[in-house]
Amino acid sequence: MRRQDRRRFQRVPVTLLGRFMLEDRREYPCQTIDMSPGSAAIVTPVSARIGERVVAYIDHIGRIEGRVARRFDGGFAISVNATLRKKDKLAAKLTWLANRHELKLPEDRRHERVTPETPVARVALPDGREMQCRILDLSLSGAALVSEFKPPIASPVTIGSLRASVVRHFEDGFAVEFAVLQTENSIHDNLR
Repeated sequence: MRRQDRRRFQRVPVTLLGRFMLEDRREYPCQTIDMSPGSAAIVTPVSARIGERVVAYIDHIGRIEGRVARRFDGGFAISVNATLRKKDKLAAKLTWLANRHELKLPEDRRHERVTPETPVARVALPDGREMQCRILDLSLSGAALVSEFKPPIASPVTIGSLRASVVRHFEDGFAVEFAVLQTENSIHDNLR
């Protein structure tokens, strides 16, 4: 395939958590690096064969499917198989995700932030290291953690048993967005 054919759509750098399924029907966690209506680059510890069918569920995007077009260290890229209508919808979502910070759109703070009853949580990093962090505040969709160590933006982390990704740094720590929206009951159980 010629280079100009492969790059029909402009890629947008977006870091979103998700999960995917390979042809063996087993599910694995993943995170996007960049996407376009025609492709997605995914970071994951699981390897896939060139040409293998992939079905992925990406936060804020939804279901996408396609075939592995190339592999790279730490992941792979898929060519997205979708109708023109679905690609148009995907393009609109990606445009919004890419421009919400530049346009100074308000943060998606749909949920009230509170100080938790137990303000300490175990944080697991992708390399297997663990640390204890103080929870500054918490909502159903994310948390702010006090820590001298700040994982890179977009790093996948686990807070208690909650999958999350680092969305920003601040002077005393970092903030995360949970992969799955919590309920008032589940959030405290999952942080233990």
